[in-house]
Amino acid sequence: MQWIIFMLLLFISSMEMLTQNRWKKQASAGLLENCTGCVLCSEDNGCITCHHRLFLLIWRDGIRQYGMCVHTCPPGYFGVRGLEVNRCTKCRSPSCESCFSRDFCMKCKDKFYLYKGQCFRQCPPGTAAQPGTRECQETCEPGPWSEWSACTHESRTCGCKWGVETRVREVPEAARDEGTACPTLLETRRCRMKKHCPGGEHRAAG
Repeated sequence: MQWIIFMLLLFISSMEMLTQNRWKKQASAGLLENCTGCVLCSEDNGCITCHHRLFLLIWRDGIRQYGMCVHTCPPGYFGVRGLEVNRCTKCRSPSCESCFSRDFCMKCKDKFYLYKGQCFRQCPPGTAAQPGTRECQETCEPGPWSEWSACTHESRTCGCKWGVETRVREVPEAARDEGTACPTLLETRRCRMKKHCPGGEHRAAG
C-alpha cells in the first residue's frame, strides 16, 4: 500500500515538473501571448511568476484573472518587492493616481486635491489649494499687528523729509514648524520725518 502511494506521489510530482517545463518552453518560444518577462506562463491566466527585476501585475476582466510582467507598475498601483515575487498592488482609493502604500496617496487624479496622503474633491477647512500642484496646504492665523515702528530713513530718525515705518505680526510656532501658507506678516508705509536733528544727528535705537 505504501509503495502504491509512493508511486502515485512520484507520478504527480513528475507531471507538475513536466507542466512547468512546458510553460517555460512555451513562454520562451513566444507561443503564448503577453508572456514577455514570464518565468511561468499559463494559457488561461497569463504570467504566473516573473523575472526577478519585473513586477507581476494581476488584472481582472470580469471573473477572469490575468497576469502580466511589467518593469513599472501602472497608474493606480505601487510596486512591492518580495523574496519570491515582486507585485503591483492597487491603491485603495480610486481617485489616487500613484501611491506610496495601499492607503497613502502621492498624486491624485484630475479634479482631486492631495492632503496628507488622501484625495479630496475640495480642500478641507483650514487648508488652501496650491496652484499648479493640486495639493492642499494648511493655512495659519497670525497674531495681531504690532504698533508702527519709529519713522526712519537709513536707520536715522531725523534729518530727512520722508521715511518708512513698519509693523509685524507673529505666527504660531506650530504653523511655522509645518511650513503652512500664511498671509502678509510685514507691512511698511511712508511717513514724515523730522527735518532737523536737535543737538546733532541721532540714529534709531536697535
